[in-house]
Amino acid sequence: MNQILRKIFSPILNIFESGTEEYAIKPLSRKILITVSVLFSVLASAVFYLMPDNADAGYFLPIIIFGGIALVGFIVGFLGTDRAVAKIWGSRS
Repeated sequence: MNQILRKIFSPILNIFESGTEEYAIKPLSRKILITVSVLFSVLASAVFYLMPDNADAGYFLPIIIFGGIALVGFIVGFLGTDRAVAKIWGSRS
């Protein structure tokens, strides 16, 4: 199942897994990335829930931005390699 999901999300994962430079990753980096992604998804959900019925299109901008950040964080956090997680945090050795 993991390989199927990695193939589906390969366009996103390839961005963060590319490169040959050295990287350093801390043991909690992946867990913190997933936690931050949960926070962004809660934020996007809260904006969507609190949006008025006759809202204009401007209300969807934070939902798209926060939801997109959460989605990328979940994909890299659960499916990405250590290099991808280190690239998200900007970790260099």
